[in-house]
Amino acid sequence: MSKEMWDQRFSEPNYAYGKQPNAFIKEMSERLPKDSKIGCFAEGEGRNGVYLAKMGHDVTILDQSDQGLKKAQQLAKEEDVSIETLQGDLTKMEMEPEQFNAAVMVFGHVPKQDQSFLMEQMIRSVKPGGHILFEVYSENQLTYGTGGPKTTEMLYAPEDVLRWIKDYKCLHFYYGEVERNEGERHNGLGHVIQGLIQK
Repeated sequence: MSKEMWDQRFSEPNYAYGKQPNAFIKEMSERLPKDSKIGCFAEGEGRNGVYLAKMGHDVTILDQSDQGLKKAQQLAKEEDVSIETLQGDLTKMEMEPEQFNAAVMVFGHVPKQDQSFLMEQMIRSVKPGGHILFEVYSENQLTYGTGGPKTTEMLYAPEDVLRWIKDYKCLHFYYGEVERNEGERHNGLGHVIQGLIQK
């Protein structure tokens, strides 16, 4: 999905996925050490990053969409918190190693050939002992039609995810159904892959 497509989607006045954090991030955020430096990958309009900033974390939001990052700054201002933003193509951008205490990614859907690179760079960006937290739609999501990409090419397979995280301590892994009601774009029962790993 191109930068132009995301810029167009995020230029609409409403927040495409709402202003509230993803339920899994909210549930797992208590496990992140206080005052962490967190990178939020493919974060779009900033709902998760702003939530984490409100908890006292030092947050950098990374996304390819300038419009999304503008709205993330707008949301941060509304909530009276400060965030950093970094624009770039996360399927090509090599991350500076060990800069964050944690990395977060919610529904960061990229083509299959780029998925392992995105995960590697998230892990690379985190210090030893730090956490990587993610929720993505699985390939099964196509049959649900409640959000996410309309092609398996942009969805995730559990066996791939397990392969990418096998060298790290897995604190949580889930493959199955969840209810998600997030703005106009994610509504109803869906099929996800969740993970929390420690580097």
